[in-house]
Amino acid sequence: MEGKHSILEKYFGYSSFLSHQERIIDAVLARNDVLAVMATGGGKSLCYQLPALVFGGLTVVISPLIALMKDQVDGLRANGIPAATINSSLGYGERTIIERVILEGRIRILYVSPERAVQPSFLSLIERADLRLIAIDEAHCISMWGHNFRPEYRRLRALKERFPDVPVIALTATAIPAVQDDIAKQLALREPARFVGSFDRKNLTYRVVPKTRYFPKLVKYLRDHEGDAGIVYCFSQKATEDLAGKLQDKGFSALPYHAGLPDIVREEHQEAFSRGDVDIICATVAFGMGIDKPDVRFVIHTDLPKDLESYYQETGRAGRDGDPADCILFYSRGDYNTIRYLIERECADVVRKDAAYRKAGAMLDYCETTGCRRKFLLTYFGETYTEERCGRCDRCETPVKVFDGTHVASKIIACINEIEERFGASYVADVLIGSKNARIRENGHDLLPTYGSGEGYTRDQWLRFVQEMVRKGFITSTGGRYPILVLNDRSRAAIEGRLPVPLTEPELPGIVAAEAADDYDEILFARLRQLRKIAADLEHVPPFIVFHDRSLKEMARYYPRTDVEFLRVYGVSEGKLQRYGRMFLDAIEKHCAETGIAPERGSG
Repeated sequence: MEGKHSILEKYFGYSSFLSHQERIIDAVLARNDVLAVMATGGGKSLCYQLPALVFGGLTVVISPLIALMKDQVDGLRANGIPAATINSSLGYGERTIIERVILEGRIRILYVSPERAVQPSFLSLIERADLRLIAIDEAHCISMWGHNFRPEYRRLRALKERFPDVPVIALTATAIPAVQDDIAKQLALREPARFVGSFDRKNLTYRVVPKTRYFPKLVKYLRDHEGDAGIVYCFSQKATEDLAGKLQDKGFSALPYHAGLPDIVREEHQEAFSRGDVDIICATVAFGMGIDKPDVRFVIHTDLPKDLESYYQETGRAGRDGDPADCILFYSRGDYNTIRYLIERECADVVRKDAAYRKAGAMLDYCETTGCRRKFLLTYFGETYTEERCGRCDRCETPVKVFDGTHVASKIIACINEIEERFGASYVADVLIGSKNARIRENGHDLLPTYGSGEGYTRDQWLRFVQEMVRKGFITSTGGRYPILVLNDRSRAAIEGRLPVPLTEPELPGIVAAEAADDYDEILFARLRQLRKIAADLEHVPPFIVFHDRSLKEMARYYPRTDVEFLRVYGVSEGKLQRYGRMFLDAIEKHCAETGIAPERGSG
């Protein structure tokens, strides 16, 4: 039996493990049940793929998306690992062949959907096979407290009951402690070893931009990042179609992607994006893309996500290769009405509904925070972040300006008092700007002294002032579905002038690109990318299955000349050396001859 380090280098082309990977793998190899929470890009798949090679026999991986299964299988096969998937896209003949090969012991890793995993015929199949390990990806889907609850995941408990001695590893990128506990309980894991990695994606830059006239801002950003791969999330299927069409009219390479498209069209669009034939995908936030594309340079939200878990997972599709990437959210408080509509439609249970409103409130707080956005995110997920400024969010890049907000605060406090502490932030803002809202007239609040007294600031700016005062304790919000603002001791101290009220000046932050600081031969890198695209198209796989950008950059930095040097490049396994080594080494040799470069011996 080969050791884990030799397998890591031989089959995956890596010389060392990432944070937490080795401890998780050791726990799996000790045949323990494991719950692993690791940020996207943290190398979750290796935590079951490597043990599968050590164990031998069959490892079954439950994954919710066909496209993601296909990418994983393609990647494993490129590394010389026998893998397959059984899914609804297969015909009877193909499925029969795969089942026979499984029973012959010639498949090491098998990917299936949660629905198929609990079908009696499939359970009977793997009972006859040499089952050694079960891996459940996107495990947060099993918890009704998670952000993407899928009832079919609840049935996966049957796997542990049917195969009690087979270790189970459950993996997810997003799970607060309550969700982690629920995952372990619902899957019937036996005293699972629990590993929670850092949620800090250091290469991502987070920005929140006012949604006012967002399309010209979006176009400017995309012009500045021409040729970069990115995802733009929209709320509705129609919005994705409309936006993709508008971007095409502007000359961008863009396609829509949502659940309403015919399966074949959706698959074609995803393949085009994965292979680099199209740069931009406009997708609905309600439909997970399930892509494994590592070189996504930006993720943009044109509408407010319903909670921070969803937002974190969606932004996590950016920069999986470790290079800098942007996460931009166009924010308008008006989008909260859409979220409320979804909560009322989707949550019949009162407890779940209250939890959904709390999560939506946290999403608003993230958008309106005056502090570091990274710190806000990490704190939400229960992680301590000691730095005051991360340097990779709009709040830290351009620190907010604070002014003496006593005059502003006095108007807000006076308005809350005049409406007898019976309404929420939106209503207060409407009164202050002198809104013609029928409800205000019906209540007689258009006759109040504070009605229309907020001249000089917009409705959104008054809302931000109110929310900041709530966060700083100058006003109390009752929370729940319809939060009501009430005054407290600090309110009275502020209006009496006994307590200063520092508030953030309104601002319109721009969009600044994250910059890479790589030192490599850009001409050779471009040539290698073209060569990679040719190789990928010939094999009908996405380019990253051949090599990640990081691998190409190392080739363009160190100019490997021999097989041994090529194997030292990040992500180059023995299988990839045999498959692609000659063509890439020849390209490097040719470039060096043409440019007069004398490469240094060794590749790092």
